[in-house]
Amino acid sequence: MSAGTYTPRPGAAPLPRMIAAQTALETRMLLRNGEQLLLTVIIPTLLLVLFSAVDIVDTGSGAAVDFLAPGILALAVMSTAFTGQAIATGFERRYGVLKRLGASPLPRWALMTAKTLSVLVTEVLQVLLLTAIALTLGWSPQGNPLSVLLLLVLGTAAFSGLGLLMAGMLKAEATLAAANLVFLLLLVGGGVIVPLDKFPDAVQSVLGLLPISALSEGLRDVLQHGASMPWGQAGILAVWAVLGLGAAAKFFRWE
Repeated sequence: MSAGTYTPRPGAAPLPRMIAAQTALETRMLLRNGEQLLLTVIIPTLLLVLFSAVDIVDTGSGAAVDFLAPGILALAVMSTAFTGQAIATGFERRYGVLKRLGASPLPRWALMTAKTLSVLVTEVLQVLLLTAIALTLGWSPQGNPLSVLLLLVLGTAAFSGLGLLMAGMLKAEATLAAANLVFLLLLVGGGVIVPLDKFPDAVQSVLGLLPISALSEGLRDVLQHGASMPWGQAGILAVWAVLGLGAAAKFFRWE
């Protein structure tokens, strides 16, 4: 046995391993948080079941669940990528967690990558759960799954950028209040449950440019009406994604 066999070799782990470990940690923290579970699982599930079973809102011809399921999927993306991520990141910034992680061997861009991957893992679980519930309620989805996947990815990028921008600029308490307020406003006016054509014409044109409206209407075009790819809504989401992520990268404050 040669000398030095047991000599320590300090140093950072390979970057992919660090990102994977941080992603697993972020996902566990998110799933253990009661408020996050309320936003990501309980509220979307209750809304889907309630409005599918009770005729409260006129969703047009056909089964209510065919209209509601795409909107609830869009709401699930927003709740995780925007509201949940903004609140969690805001308080991590307040308590100095981000500052300490930023000084670790894990690069800052890799930390944000891990947060994004954690969001995607959570969204996969959300989509599987909500899809199973909607199918039980009689949902009959149509369209191309690849189009749905592209819309969900664009929606995630758009909401993730906006959530990180809010968390990186506002104080934690302000982020908590603002993120929940935006969640409620977009739930009502984003075409999730109430069709956009129920609003005045002048308001419809503005609401249609919101990321939640583009995502819910785009998913509805594919899953309810069998459209191949709603490029208009995809373009709106892409613009929001570029603006949100670009602004977050420029203005995010780690302290």
